[in-house]
Formats: sequence, C-alpha cells, structure tokens
Amino acid sequence: MAGLARSLAAAILLLWMTTPGLAADRVVIVLDASGSMWAQIDGKPKLEIARESLRSVLQSVPADKEIGFMAYGHREKGSCEDIELIVPPQAGSAGAVSAAADSLKFIGKTPLTSAVKQAAEALKYAEDKATVILITDGLETCNGDPCALGKELKAAGVDFTVDVVGFGLTADEGRQVACLADNTGGKYIQASDEQALQNALVETIAAAPAPAPEPAPAPQPAPALEPEKPEFNFVPTVVLAEGGDPVTDGNSWEIYKASSDGTRGDYVTTEYGAYKGNLEPDDYIIVARDGEARTEQKLKVEAGQVYKPLFALNAGTLIIHPRPSEGADVADGAAVVIAYPGVDTPPTYYGDTKVVLPAGDQKVTVTIGQGEVTETISLTAGRVIDKDIIVGVGHVVANAYYVAGGDKADGSGIGFKVFKAKKKIDGTREEVTYAYGPDSKFDLPPDDYVLMATVDLAVAEQPFSVKLGEHQDLKIAINAGVLAITAPGASKIEIFDPKKDVNGNRKSLGYAYDEKYQAALPAGDYAVVSEKLDNSSRESTVTIKAGERAQLTVQ
Repeated sequence: MAGLARSLAAAILLLWMTTPGLAADRVVIVLDASGSMWAQIDGKPKLEIARESLRSVLQSVPADKEIGFMAYGHREKGSCEDIELIVPPQAGSAGAVSAAADSLKFIGKTPLTSAVKQAAEALKYAEDKATVILITDGLETCNGDPCALGKELKAAGVDFTVDVVGFGLTADEGRQVACLADNTGGKYIQASDEQALQNALVETIAAAPAPAPEPAPAPQPAPALEPEKPEFNFVPTVVLAEGGDPVTDGNSWEIYKASSDGTRGDYVTTEYGAYKGNLEPDDYIIVARDGEARTEQKLKVEAGQVYKPLFALNAGTLIIHPRPSEGADVADGAAVVIAYPGVDTPPTYYGDTKVVLPAGDQKVTVTIGQGEVTETISLTAGRVIDKDIIVGVGHVVANAYYVAGGDKADGSGIGFKVFKAKKKIDGTREEVTYAYGPDSKFDLPPDDYVLMATVDLAVAEQPFSVKLGEHQDLKIAINAGVLAITAPGASKIEIFDPKKDVNGNRKSLGYAYDEKYQAALPAGDYAVVSEKLDNSSRESTVTIKAGERAQLTVQ
C-alpha cells in the first residue's frame, strides 16, 4: 500500500517536473473529495493514500512555486455546486495545500468538469500560462462534458494544459476522462497498477540528464567557532487525556505565526506524528489535531531555548460497527453521522468507523437503506468505546417476471417502487423508496409494504412484509408479453387501447419516433398506428399473450 501511495505521489511530482516551462506556470491541484474516495485499496481508504501522497510530494516542491488547491464534493452530500478554491495559487503554499487536503470531508458528488473550468478561470488561463492537475477516482456525475471542456479551454487559453491522474479507474473509465488531458495537450496517468506505474516513472526520471557538476569552490577561511546549538528547539507532545500515552500516529501539528492581537497569522507548516523541529525566534500559535479533536497553544520562541509543550486534546476514540440486524455482518455502505461537541456540520463516515472525537455526548446516526437509528454515546477523555449499532432492517431483492415461473425481465425500462401497505386517509399510500433495473435491492424496517413493478408499459403490484434480519427474494409477475413492431418508412409508431371512449377517442399507451419499437405490454388486444412524414398512416391490431413475444410489421 505504501508503494501505491509513493506511486501516486511520484505521478503528481512527475507532472510538475516534466511539463515544459513549468517554472513560469501557476498550478491549481483539483482533488476529488466525493464519497467514493472512501473505497479501499489493500485495506486502506483511497482518500488517505491521496492525502499522504500529496503531503510527500509537496515537501519537495520549491518554495517559489505558485500552487493553488481546489476540491469538490467535500461539504454537501448531493450537490453539483459543491466546488471550492480553498488555497488560491501563490508561492509558498505547499503546507497550506497539505493542511487543506488533510481537513477535507469526502461525502459528495463528482462535478469534475465544472471544477476544472473554475480552476482554469482562477488561473486566468486566457491571459497567462497555466496548468490544472486533476486527481479523480470517479467519472463526471453532474452532466458535465470533460472532452468538450478540454477543447474549449485549449482554444481560449494561453499555453493552458490539464493533467489528469485517474486514481483506481478502469481502463474504460480512464478513457472517458483522458480526453480532458488529450484535448489540452496534457498528460493522463492511470494510477491503478502500482508496479507498472513505478516502472514508467523510474524510466522517465532516470532518463533525465544529470546536471553538470559545479566547479569546486575556493578554500574559505575556517569560520569562528559558535556555541553548540541543540538539534531541535521544539519537541511537542500530544495526548488524548491528561496522564495518557503520547499520540504518535495519525495526528498533525499546524504551526502559524501569531498576529499582534494574538490570533493566527501567516501559515508556517504542517507536520505529522512524533514531530521534532526548529522554529525561528518569534511568537507562534500551535494547533494539535487528531481525528476530529483539536487544541491550540501560544508559544514565544527565544534563541537558545528548547520548548517541550504538552497538548491535551480532551478526547476519546469511538469505534462504530453498523449492522442491519443482531449478528449480521457490518454494512459497508451504512452512513455513520457523528455530531460531536462543537461541530456545526457533522461529518459522515461509511461502514466500520473509527474516529477520535472531543469528549462529551456523541450523537450517532446510522442509516442503512431506509432504516435509521440514532444513539447518544457519552465519551470520556482517554477512553475507547467499541460499539455495535443495530439499525433493524430486512434485506429484499426484487425482480419482475413476465409470468409466474417464466422469464425474468432483465432489459431497460424496469423500475420498482416501495409503498407502505397502509393507506392514508385520502386513499393513497406513502412512497418509501425506489430503484431501477433487475435485482434491485432494498433495506427496509420491519413492516407491511406494497411493491410496484414497472416494465415498459406493464405495471403490477404485490404486497409483502419485512421481518428483522430476514433476506428475501421478491418475484412479482406482471402478466405481460413483449411486442416488437417494425414499420418501414414510419416517422412515428404509437400503441393504443383498441376500445374507444364515448367521444370516440382511444387511449395512447406508448410511442416512439422510429421505424422500430419494442415494449412490454399487459396481456390483451391493442391497436398499432404507424405515421409517415407525408401524414399518411397505417393501422394494425395485435394480441399480446403473457410470457410470449409478438412481432408485428405495419406496412
């Protein structure tokens, strides 16, 4: 796993190293912070690999490099507008970018096309040479067209390029975003095969010519001896609770200059784990973080002094195992929302959850499908609470069949809706949820329900009940067949109920603007009308039998 993190880091660094003339560029890194980044590679979330890789690369970037940082999907779960330029492009921003990436929540959608466009505009791409580096583990989910955007930016930009790192994408998925790089003259790097990517990077870096050796400097007079300085003058320690063991893994240190009014001033650096460092004499504000817990102290550093401050987070560790029922496996897709003391927007985790939180009452809400349960857990500083939370649902897999015991409907046009069985006072039922396609899955609290299945123009309902922890396959027979219509030269094909109302009109059931039309229909008799561009029409009748296919040609 460390190898994959290094590979992704090397890929990003290589983009900076090998882009011609980059010394004059201004760069914005766009990071995918959608919920899919919680997926794991070799047991480690992709978001952690991305964070660690960015941190490693940014430590090697020259201080005068102008870097900005943008993310999407990090604040709102279902929004296509959730795009934010967190760090504007500027020199010396590497540490700020690392800190921003480490603080992101990964919860939303993937509006990558809009994000890249906004990043280009932030770089004034139409006026200056600029590069956008997109790191994404998924495809566009907000109706953007990355290929078209690439052409648009290339046409309007001044030597503008987009480099794309496809993190964990398949080859087919990669081709769908590679065009964004191709159409701007940039690079696409697929970071899914660790060894292959490492070999390509080693070959490219090794092929770079070594710099010519500089002439040996002239001998200098021996400097005057100075008093021996300590190796480090800042050696902080952080604990979850007073008297607890030091935290040395997963924690971070944010260091800022202190302003004249005592508030945070200029950002200095972010470090991790058991940190030892050297700070220039000045006034600082030091922020210690672990998980969702943080504390800060002011520190005045004077020359020749060593400082060993202790930071107590007043925090504990909460481990949540969300399960649909007692004894069931952990639900990997379960959403775990934890509202801890002092938070305005509670973070969302998925599946097994382990997080450091400020001590106090933790309001934990776990959602599996349509089941939801909320518990308040009191967490004491320094304590670890390991707890199962049972949501209480049953699992249902729904499929539609043309007739009982016949063929399963497995094409397009299949949909399912779940309603409460009990009708409301106005005679309607409350819709609970819906899904599309065969093998549609539902996690539902115990209750009585009605399943409505739709296959093209055929609709059927079936009552069912859900019991706690029960897995059941629902097979609903729609009593329908399939009608395949061919009408050579037709501009429109329309299917009618053959019966006319009192006004002589027939009910239209479905139509297509084509010479061919296929749809599932309830068993019965139908009229089929084909229309041509000259407004002439032809009509035929057909009988549909449940579980059978009928073919009709309308001349």
